[in-house]
Amino acid sequence: MALESAFANFTRRDWEREDVDGTVRLAVIGVGGFARQRALPGIADGEYCETTVLVTGSPDRSRSVAEAFDIPHVIDYDAFLDGDHAGAYDAVYVATPNAFHGTYATAAADREKHVICEKPLDVSERVAREIVDACEDAGVTLMTAYRLQTEPSVRRTRELVRDGAIGDVVQIHGGFSNPLLENADPDTWRVDPDVAGGGALVDLGVYPLNTTRFVLDSEPVGVYATTHSSGPPFDGVDEHVAFQLEFPSGATASCTASFDAHANSQLQLIGTDGTISIASPFGGVVPHEMVVESGDMCMEYTGPPVDEVLEEFDYFGYCVLTGTDPEPDGVDGLADLRAIEAAYESAETGRQVELE
Repeated sequence: MALESAFANFTRRDWEREDVDGTVRLAVIGVGGFARQRALPGIADGEYCETTVLVTGSPDRSRSVAEAFDIPHVIDYDAFLDGDHAGAYDAVYVATPNAFHGTYATAAADREKHVICEKPLDVSERVAREIVDACEDAGVTLMTAYRLQTEPSVRRTRELVRDGAIGDVVQIHGGFSNPLLENADPDTWRVDPDVAGGGALVDLGVYPLNTTRFVLDSEPVGVYATTHSSGPPFDGVDEHVAFQLEFPSGATASCTASFDAHANSQLQLIGTDGTISIASPFGGVVPHEMVVESGDMCMEYTGPPVDEVLEEFDYFGYCVLTGTDPEPDGVDGLADLRAIEAAYESAETGRQVELE
């Protein structure tokens, strides 16, 4: 691939191959900060989805949200499980705390509703497998909400890797840190191990983990990890994590994540013939900068950010409307959970854990 072609029409939707009519009506389950500030606006501004039902623990307090986005129905969690307004939506977006993903995703599948579920699919691979099985049995689409897989910089990176623009990938460096307590109370569910299923690794480290697997189109065969927590409120979860993934090709990915470090994210791939660097790939709110060195040539892309949340929901809606299997499907979510559980085992035992 000539580098010029990689940067031409940079934001193209290479997954959008046919014209489609209509929209997928969504029940948004869980109206936390991300759902209000990113998901609902992204859905509203997109082409292929619309929100018709809000499911929340506080219907009265969510009326203003519903009015702002012209959402006709607001119900509580029990009402959703009882099937209220089931005819008003075609699919669900599960944005509850992690431990409750399985409950609402499987309930939706039982009603033959399509599912887009926030990462991780659940707090354990076992429960996540139940979600995958329920959706397969119902014949409905299941997508794990890995929005980076629809982000143009990441998609162009995968194309460059596939075409050998930097030779064979030897090393990957990825990191994501975000000071959790700047925007959350110390009793946030994200520091409850039973509800979150882990700490910085589950919430932040999954981004470099999944993105690395995506751009390499390969599964790790070994994981080594260390974790550290300084004390409350992080005494039940990992405050900081460092982990290394080994791939069949011999490539290694060194990744870090932190709940208590200055906000930062970065991804760099080093190959035998060049490098690819993406500045701030995981934060989602800053302009992306991408630099590719290939042999003696160096090219840079700098531009305004694409709303990867909008892209994610349009991709999901497009897949449902066209019967296309999404790339970040349930199996993709299972693979990350397998690696996450291996990383925690490694951190506890002090040894590398092999993956099948």
